[in-house]
Amino acid sequence: MQGAAETSSDAGAADPTNAETLKEYSFSDFASATFTQDDGRTLKIRAARFADASGAFGAYLFYLQPNMNKEAIGDQGVSLGDRVLFYRGHVLVDAKFSAQTPTSAGELRELAGALPRPGGSSGNLPSFIQFLPPRNYIGNTQKYVMGPAALRALDAPISQDQVDFGSSAELTLARYQAPSGEATLILISYPTPQIAAEHLRRIDAAHQIAESTQAGVSTIHGSGTFFDKRTGPIVAIATGGMSESDAKSLLGSVNWRATVTWNSPTSNTEVRDLYKLILNIVVLCAILAGLAIIAGVAFGGFRLLMKRLYPDKVFDRPEQMEFISLHLTETAVKGPVPGGDSGAQIPQKPA
Repeated sequence: MQGAAETSSDAGAADPTNAETLKEYSFSDFASATFTQDDGRTLKIRAARFADASGAFGAYLFYLQPNMNKEAIGDQGVSLGDRVLFYRGHVLVDAKFSAQTPTSAGELRELAGALPRPGGSSGNLPSFIQFLPPRNYIGNTQKYVMGPAALRALDAPISQDQVDFGSSAELTLARYQAPSGEATLILISYPTPQIAAEHLRRIDAAHQIAESTQAGVSTIHGSGTFFDKRTGPIVAIATGGMSESDAKSLLGSVNWRATVTWNSPTSNTEVRDLYKLILNIVVLCAILAGLAIIAGVAFGGFRLLMKRLYPDKVFDRPEQMEFISLHLTETAVKGPVPGGDSGAQIPQKPA
């Protein structure tokens, strides 16, 4: 049995404390409902929909806690006690059971399977997050940030001025463990390598100012050691309690590689029309080539069949194979050729 569902397009209804953060993740609308099972158990579902999968993924990581356990529900899922958090496509679901049973996870998997997925590129996650190295990663510590509100709420060791979200920057961070200590690895993605290089210079300048005011202690917002580099359009920062060698080793494992996406949509009508024209030409050529092959096989097969059934009657008949021949003979007359070799032979035409 299901109670009345509540819906809202206000991010504050989904989370009054972090409404601005949800808006940065392109929050669309929210719905909640409580289901009562036959055995009296209740399941409260809170679902938030975002404009694309990146928004749902970012919100999922925002609410992810290090002590949660991984669950095979939706695209990614975790649980803690009677609470299950997962996302599928562009929908984030927060489910709470009054009492869990062995079938609880199966019920949520069935629910996740019924959720729609966004079409086209809206279903893709941010591509730069793949460059976070998996080695020494501390589970459930990754975050994905699309705006200053989330950055402030996560208390990240870098300021919004240094990131500059106005330049279409995106950020992901995670915690890593090394023999010398823990550190936070931050990847900031910019539209182009040139923009990334400019912001790396700004971050280095801000760090140098902070270092000089901290009496030589290498720090950024008091977070410990600090090392950075640029790889392609990504600025990578390692900051925290790691030694210099461990931090540089961590940064060395971040290497951007260019990828080509074939399914990127375009709004350029001229490009789309040219693409359709070329595609139609290729299809037409394929059809004509196919027809030519079929006609050749049919004609050749018909000739072979007729020659087998009616030898020398339809094709290759003797009267059709006769041809006119000229029985020409040549005689050689020896004699001197004016202006030429005295031994040359001149062919004579028959009388």
